[in-house]
Amino acid sequence: MAASAQAARTTAKRARRRPAARRRPAARRGASRIHWDRVGRVALTLVLAAVLYSYLNPAIELVKTYRATSAAKVQLHEAQRENTRLHWRVQHSDDPIVLDQKARGQGMVRPGETPLVIRHAGG
Repeated sequence: MAASAQAARTTAKRARRRPAARRRPAARRGASRIHWDRVGRVALTLVLAAVLYSYLNPAIELVKTYRATSAAKVQLHEAQRENTRLHWRVQHSDDPIVLDQKARGQGMVRPGETPLVIRHAGG
């Protein structure tokens, strides 16, 4: 009986050590109507479109600012050229040669000179 008692204990230990039977998931009853991969792709596309749209207005403003800056630079250079020309005129306005040229341009003559008028007979 000792042998049979020992065999019974070994069998009992094996029965206790045996892992519990794993339950299999139930078979699907039907195909799901929602295609989650498509939903994910559409959602990602919409989010990407929203992000791109949010960058659109600042990009347009950047281009407008660049154009306005370029136009302002052109006006600045024109104003600097005009300033240089006017500054030269002010500095040379009391020069006798410049005064003589302006006077002759207005039809004046020096004392002692004989004014001559040349008329061209148009043909």
